[in-house]
Amino acid sequence: MSDTTADPGANGKSRVDFEFSEFEGKIGYTFARKDLLVKALTHPSFSQQHSVSENNQRLEFLGDSVLSLILARELFDRMPHKREGVLTKSRAALAKRELLSTLAKELGIDKTVLISEAEERNGGRTRDSILEDTLEAVAGAVYLDSDFDTVRKIVLGWYGDVEVRLGHILGSHNPKGRLQELVQPTLGNDAINYVLTGEEGPAHNRSFRVRVDIAGKAMGEGAGSSKKEAEENAAREALEKYDIGANCQTSA
Repeated sequence: MSDTTADPGANGKSRVDFEFSEFEGKIGYTFARKDLLVKALTHPSFSQQHSVSENNQRLEFLGDSVLSLILARELFDRMPHKREGVLTKSRAALAKRELLSTLAKELGIDKTVLISEAEERNGGRTRDSILEDTLEAVAGAVYLDSDFDTVRKIVLGWYGDVEVRLGHILGSHNPKGRLQELVQPTLGNDAINYVLTGEEGPAHNRSFRVRVDIAGKAMGEGAGSSKKEAEENAAREALEKYDIGANCQTSA
């Protein structure tokens, strides 16, 4: 980490000299208590190596709950007509380790987190669990340094457009379901039709091609070793290539 150095002091504790401005600029928040940020960025492996008494585990515990409440509130406001099950599923998707580690990398946490030499050698800076935990710890630190309204604004800034993030996540894991969710409110349950357009290869190695039509209009094509896989790929292409909501409005 180019802007952070740490070495044991004479009293056996670690001394950390940290250049804050660049990282604080990335996360969109300037700490009044710099010690909170240092603690949030201190992985247990670093504190153990340098005999530092505190690390980011307690802040991670707090940040996990802060993040959960922020997402719950945001989804509650954005989805006034959705049932509890949909809200729960959506919050879980936005709090998945893969997404949180992606956000951490976007914020430069992978370059800033304080880890031990052993963790460094073992690729700790790219380990999803470390990045997720540190992001949560930073959220917890922002909350302690400010208030809920402030940390909510900061965290939502990390996500950007929550609906877009959610659409990418749910769309990639369940493209047919995501496509149905987008189309159904305007055009009804029967507007989407999957059409088998090709099939080739021997019985043990078949290949299928499928086109997805929405309200009679071709919106995507996909191939796969099964009809299900081909349909999913066709739905995924429709989600990636078109603004489904706008097209549905136009078609209606």
